[in-house]
Amino acid sequence: MAVVAVWKCDRDGAMFDNKKDAEEHDKMLELAANITSLIERHIEGIDEQVGEEIGLLLAKRRDALAKACKGKPEVLLQEESGTEETSDETVTPFAANQ
Repeated sequence: MAVVAVWKCDRDGAMFDNKKDAEEHDKMLELAANITSLIERHIEGIDEQVGEEIGLLLAKRRDALAKACKGKPEVLLQEESGTEETSDETVTPFAANQ
């Protein structure tokens, strides 16, 4: 029987082939949670699910947002590239029955 090393993200249970990708995903989720908290504190009456979706969107697009804040707002209108967010190829679904 072969042994396969995987890293599991505590926040959402996503599994990764390597530690670097797992840590990057975890940092993105932490940023999303903090953005969601900021939005919910400053926008009265926002739906929790909508706040979370906005938080995730902004966290996934953090590199483009940073460029936009540095004077290149047009980058926000460009299509997302695979390098700006964690590739789904590195995420292995986690099943509780495994």
